[in-house]
Amino acid sequence: MSKRGSGLFFAILLAFALILSACGNNNGGGNQGGGSEGGKSSGGGDNKTLSLLTGGTGGTYYPLGGSMAQIISDETDYNANAQSSGASAENMQALKNGEADIAFSQTDIAAYALNGELMFKDNKVDNVKAIGTLYPETVQIITTKGSGINSVEDLKGKSVSVGAPGSGVNANAQQILEIHGLSFDDIKAQSLSFDESTDGIQSGSIDAAFITAGTPTAAVESLSAQKEIRVIPIADDKIKQLIEKYPYYAEDTVPKGTYKIPEDVKTVAVKAMLVVRDDMPEDDVYAITKAIFENTDKITHAKGKLIKAETALDGIGDLPLHPGAEKYFSEKGVQK
Repeated sequence: MSKRGSGLFFAILLAFALILSACGNNNGGGNQGGGSEGGKSSGGGDNKTLSLLTGGTGGTYYPLGGSMAQIISDETDYNANAQSSGASAENMQALKNGEADIAFSQTDIAAYALNGELMFKDNKVDNVKAIGTLYPETVQIITTKGSGINSVEDLKGKSVSVGAPGSGVNANAQQILEIHGLSFDDIKAQSLSFDESTDGIQSGSIDAAFITAGTPTAAVESLSAQKEIRVIPIADDKIKQLIEKYPYYAEDTVPKGTYKIPEDVKTVAVKAMLVVRDDMPEDDVYAITKAIFENTDKITHAKGKLIKAETALDGIGDLPLHPGAEKYFSEKGVQK
């Protein structure tokens, strides 16, 4: 064969190989982008980004959200980023505005948002659905041993942190004071974050603080290393009255030894939950839900032990589930 003939032969052979390669790469065509079927897809392409709103750095949402973001990134098509925020009420508003994808919320605040009540009276949220509940969020009324505050009634006239206006903590504080015949007018209400609250108790600028979060709460743990603290109990009859009027509460206990306290303290709790924008694809929410609830052993925060698929619909009430989450829990045999 001449040089010219040989060159032409190899050129034809190369072109044929390129055509075969292109056909092979297009075979199936289903792995590029789009939702996954319960895990990371095998196709190429960059992972999608996902913003997960948590809470303040001194609370439980923030470290817990960091673990969950890592699990989502490892197990799905998303690169998830946990972001600190003003927690429940702010998170619901951010989802409504399309500023985030998934968020933590208290069950009571999610209910207010979806029903257009209290802080959402003029700003109803209608584009958010539930993924599932996680663990009890304990209402902790924190003070120091030497404050002279031994009951909720003793808060009268004191400087008390009640959380940011419109926050879940703020609503809890109002409702608990109400059951005890008090209001914000009876205390010197301060709108502080968890870290600011414990710093204020440490410095003596405030007397007590309402903190609604999973126990142990990081900011309170830090305070207990510096001061001998007291968790104020709620009496049994007041707990009963509170639950009768606001049924999303449940009786709870801060266990002996938490923050070095010498005995169990009775109080109440709401549930922490995950919520998601309703326009997220069903397959994606299914994959995210499955990733979280089947990898709880990878959650580094102590609350990871309480997060279970079997209890993820407890306390969810009338909050609508996202179809992706509903699909996952249905497969697990879990129903509302």
